[in-house]
Amino acid sequence: MPKFFLHESSIVDDGAEVGAGTKIWHFSHVLSGAVIGCDCSFGQNTMVAGGVVVGDNVKVQNNVAIFDGTIVENDVFLGPSCVLTNVSNPRSQVVRHGLYEKTLIRRGATVGANSTVVCGVTLGRYSFIAAGCVVTKSIPDYAMIVGVPGKQVGWMSRHGHKLEFDSDGFATCPESNLRYQLQTTDCELRVQCCDLDEESELPERLANGVSRYREYKARNTTAS
Repeated sequence: MPKFFLHESSIVDDGAEVGAGTKIWHFSHVLSGAVIGCDCSFGQNTMVAGGVVVGDNVKVQNNVAIFDGTIVENDVFLGPSCVLTNVSNPRSQVVRHGLYEKTLIRRGATVGANSTVVCGVTLGRYSFIAAGCVVTKSIPDYAMIVGVPGKQVGWMSRHGHKLEFDSDGFATCPESNLRYQLQTTDCELRVQCCDLDEESELPERLANGVSRYREYKARNTTAS
C-alpha cells in the first residue's frame, strides 16, 4: 500500500515517486518520472509532468498543471488556476520537446490565484505573486509582485505581510515579530531575515496563523 493518499479518480503512473503523507485529490494525474516530496497537497484537476521535481510541504490548489522543466522547492504555495509554462514561443507546428525552459520556484514562494509565470525565470524564496499577476522575469527573495506585467511594489515577510522598513533598513513582521533587513548587494536591493535562516523550518510556535491578513492591515492603519 502506498504511504500517500490517492483519490480513486486520480492516476499516478508507474515510475513516478510520491513521498509519504502527500495527498492527491480528485481527477489528478502524476506522470511517470515526476518526483514529489512528502506532506504535499494536490487539489482537484491537477497535473504533474514527468520531468518535474516538487519538494516537501507544497500546496497545489485546484486546476494547476506543472509542466516539464519546473522545479518547485519546499513550502511553495501554487494558488487556484495559476499557470506555469515551459516554452516562450510555442507553435503547434514546431516540436520543441527537449527544449523546455527551466522555471525554478524557490522555497516558500507564493504564486497567487489565476496568475501566470512565463517560463525561464526564478521566483525567489518567500516571494509573493499577487492574484492575476503575469510574471515575465526573475524576482528576488521576499519580493511582492502585482499587476500585468508584474512589477515589484514592495517586500513580503515569510508570514505574508508587507514589510515597512525604517531609515536603518530594518522591518518587523507584525504577525511573527521576525526582523528583516534591506540591503544593497551587487547594486541590487535584497531582503533577508535577521532571526531565522531562509532554509530553516519555522518554529512550531510560528507555524499556525492567529489572525487574518486584513485584521493586521486594519490594526496597522489605525495605529498609524
